[in-house]
Amino acid sequence: MAEKRVLIHPILSEKSVALKDERNQYYFRVTLEANKIEIRTAVEKRYGVSVSSVRTINVGGKVKRMGAHAGRRSDWKKAVVTLKPGDKIELVEGL
Repeated sequence: MAEKRVLIHPILSEKSVALKDERNQYYFRVTLEANKIEIRTAVEKRYGVSVSSVRTINVGGKVKRMGAHAGRRSDWKKAVVTLKPGDKIELVEGL
């Protein structure tokens, strides 16, 4: 059976980089169907770290306009992963 993809990509914003240094928290964009247990195991397997907690946020898509036509972006899910003290994930910064 093929393993389903849970993590889409890390979110590297000003706030997420500050929380990485301050609280050892990392932000990821995940699939809408992913639950906290799947997110925890995916992060631990992919990065080889120990996760202490996972919080998820469902983000609603924004309404965007192109001239007279209005459209809507897709809804998405964000996960905040807190690592145990001493663990660290090396992400590419300065994008």
